[in-house]
Amino acid sequence: MAMPRTAPPENNAKNLFHPLAPFFLLTSVTFLATSSADLTIPVTHSVFSGGGRWSLVTPSIGVSAMHIQLLPSDHLLIFDRTDFGRSNLSLPPPCPSSDCTAHSLLFDIEANFVRPLALVSDTWCSSGALLPSGSLLQTGGYLSGDKKVRTFPACPDHASPSCVWTELNHTLVDRRWYASNQLLPDGRVFVLGGRNVFTYEFVPKSSPMESSFFLPFLKVTRDAHEENNLYPFIHLLPDGNLFIFANRQSILFDYKKGRVVREYPFIPGPDKRNYPSTGSSVLLPMRLHGSDLPAAEVMVCGGAPRGSYTKAQRLKFYVQASTSCGRLRVMDPSPRWAMEEMPLPRVMSDMLLLPDGNVLIINGATNGTAGWEDATGAIFNPVMYSPYQPDPSLRFRVLSPNRIPRMYHSAAVLVPDGRVFVGGSNPHNKYNFTSHPYPTELSLEAFSPPYLGPQFAILRPSILSIEAPGQTLTYRQSFAVNFVLMMFVPERGLSIGLLAPPFTTHSFGMNQRLLFLEATNLEHHSGISYKVTAAAPQGSTVAPPGNYLLFVVHGEIPSRGLWMKVQSDSSG
Repeated sequence: MAMPRTAPPENNAKNLFHPLAPFFLLTSVTFLATSSADLTIPVTHSVFSGGGRWSLVTPSIGVSAMHIQLLPSDHLLIFDRTDFGRSNLSLPPPCPSSDCTAHSLLFDIEANFVRPLALVSDTWCSSGALLPSGSLLQTGGYLSGDKKVRTFPACPDHASPSCVWTELNHTLVDRRWYASNQLLPDGRVFVLGGRNVFTYEFVPKSSPMESSFFLPFLKVTRDAHEENNLYPFIHLLPDGNLFIFANRQSILFDYKKGRVVREYPFIPGPDKRNYPSTGSSVLLPMRLHGSDLPAAEVMVCGGAPRGSYTKAQRLKFYVQASTSCGRLRVMDPSPRWAMEEMPLPRVMSDMLLLPDGNVLIINGATNGTAGWEDATGAIFNPVMYSPYQPDPSLRFRVLSPNRIPRMYHSAAVLVPDGRVFVGGSNPHNKYNFTSHPYPTELSLEAFSPPYLGPQFAILRPSILSIEAPGQTLTYRQSFAVNFVLMMFVPERGLSIGLLAPPFTTHSFGMNQRLLFLEATNLEHHSGISYKVTAAAPQGSTVAPPGNYLLFVVHGEIPSRGLWMKVQSDSSG
């Protein structure tokens, strides 16, 4: 039986591509009301009635997921540290050391398959960036690993002998433990900070003699006893400069000239935002139009008041984590923080950009800070934030809870089908599977956001093909996407999103980015078949070269994402 559908008006791009289409939620979706005192909000309705759905992917991957990167092969690269003690995943013979267990693995999302991987040096609290080639560049760690540079290739075949970690011969200039990475427009990686390190450097270097560079901002923002400036937040802005945030302060930094372009106002309130008072940050979705640079807005959420870490070290957890979020339009002439309150306090949460344009806030605790045994009150309910909902009182929505605490050393990442995979949680200095109430957690869960509810299947696009040679877009290129849609509703709008998947660790998704492209035409071919034409990003400062997931978004309902490569005309 043919499904009902509404044909779009021909050549009416103004009606089809509403400027905020992907950011409005269905009015029929019902979310839970909440009290900020609740840790778990009881779910009294169907799990698909608006709060999303949780499922257990596997009870154990054998390794606690401290770091996660989605690779263009649809594998998750997951690893922790080499000195955690014996994991529950054995390495194949021959054993490379006295510890014959794996501390890294490749997880096949579709096949639910785990391949153990050997790590040589310690990756504890390290950082990473997905290179334009699709390989992960991974930097720093602890002791044997604090100056190491490693790579892991994009592996279409997880069984290939080439799917192994490689430690490069060249090393970092300074030790990078709790540092952050940002992919640059020229394909290099900017490596910033670390414990008691107040410098930045580039990988690869412009010459063998290139050193690191002192950044006074990192020294200024360091608390004497708690630091609170580790894993600084970095975002590449459309003008090519870097937004850098640490503790409560932020700057606009011209990395080419090595100078601070602007100092932003302190984020209001007493709460600290970086490790160990760990909050999170995202660059909110950007909508592209013509050759104009898009507006850029940074959001910082959660954290803990100064002194929380010191108190937690004495097992005093009476200080509540932060409930505040700040938004800053970083390219405005006179930017000022706009503050909002989350429905629940959070420290150590992850913030993920979803393909519908919303922000998912997930994992974390209500009291304490990051660190071993330094937090209590696990938060089980994710929160959805709708950044372009006109009414601020409706922007936060509490979603369905899971049952597994995700505390220190947990991580989350979006996968191509729109689910969010969540793993890890090891608030102990070794693996501890009997500790109560927070044992070391080896399971992997999937959270299906509300847009994956079965009631929306009729509104969900499905991509048939992308008219771009080799699934590659060059800057400013016009291209077309063919898709099917059972019922098209013009007033909901249609958008094309490009999402750069993050390297996620310690509550920060490095290099995370979501761009909504300018769509210029929509054709209704026949039946449920459509073709939309869009323009690729205008340059590498807006979209650094590399691998992105492309989504067709019908209002707030996204298709499955397909991998695309974005590069300049001269790129390989």
